[in-house]
Amino acid sequence: MSDHAAARPVTIVAIGAGNRTNKYLEYAVRHPERLQLVGVVELNDIRRRAVAEKFGLAPEQCYADYDRFFAHPLPADAILIGTPENMHFDPCMKAIEAGYHVLLEKPIAQTLPECCRIAEAARRKGVIVGVCHVLRYHPYFVRIKEIIDSGELGEIISISHLTAVGLDRATHGFVRGMWRREEVTNPMLISKSCHDIDFLLWLTKARCRKLSSFGSLRWFRRENAPQGSTERCIDCPLESRCPYSAVDLYDVRRDWISNFDVPEGSSLDEVIRRELREGPYGRCVFRCDNNVVDHQIVSMEMENDVTISFAMDSFTLGDQRETHIRLTHGEIDGDERTLRVKSFRGRKERVYDFSPILGTPFHAGADLNLIEDFVEALAHPGERLRTAIDHSVESHRICFEAERSRLTGQTITLERDEYGLKC
Repeated sequence: MSDHAAARPVTIVAIGAGNRTNKYLEYAVRHPERLQLVGVVELNDIRRRAVAEKFGLAPEQCYADYDRFFAHPLPADAILIGTPENMHFDPCMKAIEAGYHVLLEKPIAQTLPECCRIAEAARRKGVIVGVCHVLRYHPYFVRIKEIIDSGELGEIISISHLTAVGLDRATHGFVRGMWRREEVTNPMLISKSCHDIDFLLWLTKARCRKLSSFGSLRWFRRENAPQGSTERCIDCPLESRCPYSAVDLYDVRRDWISNFDVPEGSSLDEVIRRELREGPYGRCVFRCDNNVVDHQIVSMEMENDVTISFAMDSFTLGDQRETHIRLTHGEIDGDERTLRVKSFRGRKERVYDFSPILGTPFHAGADLNLIEDFVEALAHPGERLRTAIDHSVESHRICFEAERSRLTGQTITLERDEYGLKC
């Protein structure tokens, strides 16, 4: 690190103290000499107090809302924004205008013009804005990138890529949970799959020329509710055989409960039972107010003539990404567990086993690698951040245009503009 960075750690304020923020702040726990949390902004009292206690923050370093923080800002190098998606744009713009560097959880914002305004403001103010696209830091996806960039398999011809969302993740987050309504957060493609589009652009080093998309909210709708089912799983006579049971997910299997806040004096068991009786996560999946798609496909033609087929599907027990890349001298096939690399000449094959890191914390270290890259970029002025804002605007543009295609049935031609892909 530079002499400046060696003299003191990079200082950061967290706006939003949910699950993702706490994952990223683990870097400050492990490397306090490199990154120091000096403030937290969080409306939720339980989460704000937890972060304050963990990092030894004084009351004057803790804020309940970001407007109050920006009215009386703390000295810091950067802001980490981990708020809900509909609260990304405003605090990000305020942080940029105040001269902070920013690390912004994906997606950037709720509209393409908002994404572009953040990029423009960052350029004008000369600050770094990084977007948390962790796939660029994950060992499995980095290995794919390295193999392609080595040139050993020639040039890419086509890519087939699937995001298997996983039934539990889908019902928890996109049917019952925070991301269920696109006007509150974003369309499903932006909320869940902008990572994937960013990864595909990273591989191809090309802009998208045209695209088309299809998909719908096919299944999780009131008219598909089984006869005899009820508004809540805990009261439903069909619960014992329903694959979408909230009772089974939260109370029996104890999955997807990490975001359930436990107030002082209560137990996790009490919180779960209360949620099943009264909260949004106890609702029948067919009787929620969700409107995001539960399956979608996107077809893309890139400017270098590479074709890409992307699919997102909720109806699977898998919770992984599957990628098949066809090149002029071989092919790559992987599912995050195993990566197979095949050469046409000699029919040689080598296999990489990533199963030992499956399910390991912090996305197999990708979360921490991302924070380290951000810290390094701040410590070394002029050093390029792998997920800088100008990388990410193009992937978001594709997602927004794909949604336009899905809604209109049109094939969309993407005109060139200043927000081109920069790899």
